[in-house]
Amino acid sequence: MSERQDPIKVMVVDDHPMWRDAVARDLAESGFDVVATASDGDQAVRRARAAAPDVLVLDLNLPAKPGVQVCKEVVGADPKVRVLVLSASGEHADVLEAVKSGATGYLLKSASTEELRDAVHRTAAGDPVFTPGLAGLVLGEYRRLASEPAAAVGTDDPQAPRLTERETEVLRLVAKGLSYKQIAERLVISHRTVQNHVQNTLGKLQLHNRVELVRYALERGLDDV
Repeated sequence: MSERQDPIKVMVVDDHPMWRDAVARDLAESGFDVVATASDGDQAVRRARAAAPDVLVLDLNLPAKPGVQVCKEVVGADPKVRVLVLSASGEHADVLEAVKSGATGYLLKSASTEELRDAVHRTAAGDPVFTPGLAGLVLGEYRRLASEPAAAVGTDDPQAPRLTERETEVLRLVAKGLSYKQIAERLVISHRTVQNHVQNTLGKLQLHNRVELVRYALERGLDDV
């Protein structure tokens, strides 16, 4: 399968100038296109809408507007933007709040430049990326959410959108926690085809991100099939 040829557009948001500049510089030197930076929440939302990054590397502790609110607003305005939280906090509450706000991944600031670079690549591809030890926590939260009463989107109403057999197959593997790359290898299709199936499914079900998609699948027991 072919890799994307154009550089991944990245925006870095952090209120510490030295850290923000260092991350932006490291990513630029690694071949990413750093299209914007921001130092507070309000600025982050405005600049993200103008710059339309593929990946928003976001700190949670921001002045003016917290990172989770930035995440909600940016992803709400453009669901194609992937958010990778880069935070000093490994508190479970912070991780879960970020994921529920629409973040694709969560990395601690103790990560190496190589780990960050790999995380940005995987986040851009739509894969969930978490600092080791946090992935199980997040899957557990998906399951807890799935046990709660859900919105009426995608119910068993006969008028509800119908997924194709392949879309259902991809959705089942997403619910099992497989990355897009693993799904592509399992089904012997391209990474891009997996992404297209996921985007089509999101559109049909009127969902906004992978978190909602996994919840939908778990509510229907697709991970147990």
